[in-house]
Amino acid sequence: MSTEHYAQILATELGVAEAFIKSTIHLLESGATIPFIARYRKEMTGSMDETVITRVRDRLQQLKDLDARRETILRSLREQEKLTDELEEAVMKAASMAELEDIYLPYKPKRKTRASMAREKGLEPLAKIIMSQRYDDIERRAESFIDPEKGVNDVEEALQGASDIIAEWVNEDAYARKRIRQLFQRESIITSKVVKGKEEEGAKFETYFDTHELLHKAPSHRILAMFRGEKEEFLKVNVEVEEDRGEEILGRIFIKGNNASSELVAKAIRDCTKRLLYPSMETEMRQWIKEKADEEAIRVFAENLRQLLMAPPLGQKRVLAIDPGYRTGCKIVCLDAQGKLLHNETIYPHPPQNEVKESIHKIKTLVKAYKIEAIAIGNGTASRETERLVRSIRFDTDLIALVVNESGASVYSASDVARKEFPDFDVTVRGSVSIGRRLMDPLAELVKIDPKSIGVGQYQHDVDQSALQQSLAGTVESSVNMVGVEVNTASEQLLTFVSGVGPNLARNIISFRNQHGPFSSRQEFMKVPRFGEKAFEQSAGFLRIREAKNPLDGSAVHPESYHVVDKMAKRLKCSIPDLIARAELRNQIDLKEYVTEKTGLPTLEDIITELAKPGRDPRMKFEIFEFDKNIHAIHDLRPGMKLPGIVTNITAFGAFVDLGVHQDGLVHISQMADRFVRDPNDIVKINQKVMVEVLDVDINRKRIQLSMKGLNNNGGN
Repeated sequence: MSTEHYAQILATELGVAEAFIKSTIHLLESGATIPFIARYRKEMTGSMDETVITRVRDRLQQLKDLDARRETILRSLREQEKLTDELEEAVMKAASMAELEDIYLPYKPKRKTRASMAREKGLEPLAKIIMSQRYDDIERRAESFIDPEKGVNDVEEALQGASDIIAEWVNEDAYARKRIRQLFQRESIITSKVVKGKEEEGAKFETYFDTHELLHKAPSHRILAMFRGEKEEFLKVNVEVEEDRGEEILGRIFIKGNNASSELVAKAIRDCTKRLLYPSMETEMRQWIKEKADEEAIRVFAENLRQLLMAPPLGQKRVLAIDPGYRTGCKIVCLDAQGKLLHNETIYPHPPQNEVKESIHKIKTLVKAYKIEAIAIGNGTASRETERLVRSIRFDTDLIALVVNESGASVYSASDVARKEFPDFDVTVRGSVSIGRRLMDPLAELVKIDPKSIGVGQYQHDVDQSALQQSLAGTVESSVNMVGVEVNTASEQLLTFVSGVGPNLARNIISFRNQHGPFSSRQEFMKVPRFGEKAFEQSAGFLRIREAKNPLDGSAVHPESYHVVDKMAKRLKCSIPDLIARAELRNQIDLKEYVTEKTGLPTLEDIITELAKPGRDPRMKFEIFEFDKNIHAIHDLRPGMKLPGIVTNITAFGAFVDLGVHQDGLVHISQMADRFVRDPNDIVKINQKVMVEVLDVDINRKRIQLSMKGLNNNGGN
């Protein structure tokens, strides 16, 4: 199919002008990234955001896959010499993969079936006689098909073989399959039951030992849980529809009379539903609901990841980071404002050593020696005890002490990236560095870790891994480019996610920077090996140089638009720094005067917004958070307590909140607000500070049930 055809379909489906869709397809196929298209090609796309552009990309691929399958089927039909004008038209009109496969099913090469064996016995003419439903004396007519040499010994065998052929016809009828598919999508029930004898071993799936609900209404997390239980052989999962419902629908399609032939057709329909059509539809429905569940789980994971990546940064501060522990001690590192490791050692303030005084003295000494401005404490083992120790110290200067989510720090510390960055230090030092840097700039540090190791997913190992990887990579890329990257301090990993850069060019940028010193202008990027015009176009607007001579090099204004800003400054008879510093000058600009064929109002409005705050960070302002000083372990919790917490993960069924007791509590979706909540993301975000009430504490199972009702602004963020 042509781009025009795809554009027509997408325009109708998405409600977007066809011209914008066509331009977007062209940009995507020319290698433009989604962040670049969304930010710098608004005139071409009608200001589509990244979400819509992503939908265009994904749906376009679906349509291409459909067309590729269409061509394969047409080729097969030609080779079989079965392709008629009518059949070709049906294949070309098929709008979905399911519809296409239904059309092809009768012609699809298949293993030997009961119907094919009946045909070999010469019973297809009898099947046609029965299917016509014009005769009542069907047994007499079946007598002429008795042929012991072919394996048809009597009338009963003849009629059975003919019925097998009719059952296959019904199963392979495209319209019939469509109607039964609709029935399954509308009325099928998914059931799960415990495998006999696995009750104790599979106790974690106890909720699903005997459940049933409408398939299309089942939440994604329950679907994935059932399928996981089935995979681990603790549950038996089925998708079912009442047999009578399918037989009724098929009867209306195929039964034309009221005689002996019609009764045989009805019998064949009953056989078809049980043996062929229902099992086929169950397989299809399982795949359909799994894809829907995967899509929702991946969406939740990606949204949680985005919120974590976009968490407010403390900024460039000198940080002392502590990775707490008991027996092995607390690993301490001191970092400068750029995150460079200055010092590391271990203290033992907790049991069994209990070197409290020595530890306090050491922390005070390091804070003074390295002019520390903030202390980051990992939230793992001994976190609250370490926090309590730090807060008991009287420092000579004001500094902040914060507990930092260390999920994934251990993965980073054992990675090739960490080994390359700190070849002379062990995993404990690298992990502590990651904790400290995560406080300074979560985004810059988290890009070094596989997103699947950060711990904000839901059944992440059960979903389609290729789709998950694409979604998470897109989320990281989107977040990095939304914030922008300071090219003179960025790590290789951070640069990798910049639009148009990638791993090889990122390495070249770092190598060039190490060899020639900091970049002084964006134009210098072109001196980097393999940094061509295409890469410059895609990346330049997202790479920042804050100390550049031209202040626009530190902004999100793309170099291709510098001439527009120059023109504005000349008309106002001022310099570009004046234009940035003085709002009254910018207010004099009539954007319509600068509209050209290539530069429209959307781009001009972005330029003016950027001039007001060049290189602004879209992330929220950093806020200091403290847990309740009286709560340290799950044993300290009591129902009715109202406590501060921080959201660590969001799922389809609620949100998990860290209260500082090493075990997150769950705010079920029904306890998130005094109103119906469809999506927990409408109420909370990752890293959001919330007040919660303890509803129940199960110490043995380490489960904490919480409520947010009446304690927060539950209208969302």
